[in-house]
Amino acid sequence: MSILLKYFDSVTYKPKYFLGDRVQGKWNKIPFVGTVANDSEVNDDGPNIHIFLDLPVTYKNTIDTIITVKHRDIKKLPIIKD
Repeated sequence: MSILLKYFDSVTYKPKYFLGDRVQGKWNKIPFVGTVANDSEVNDDGPNIHIFLDLPVTYKNTIDTIITVKHRDIKKLPIIKD
C-alpha cells in the first residue's frame, strides 16, 4: 500500500489553490471576485479552476455564477487587515 501511495503522490497534480481561497481575475475580459471551488486536472488540457462568483456575470446572453478559468487568469485576493 505504501508503494502505491508514493507512486500516486509523485505523478498526480498538486493544486495551487484550495477550497475557499479568495481570488480575483478576468474571465472573457470581465473582472470578477470569487471563491475557489475546485482546482484539478482532469485531462491533458492542463489544470482548471472552478470558481463560485460573488456577483453573477453576463456573457453572451447567459448569466453565470460558476466559471472555469486557467491559472494564468487569476491571482489570490489580498487580505485586508483592520
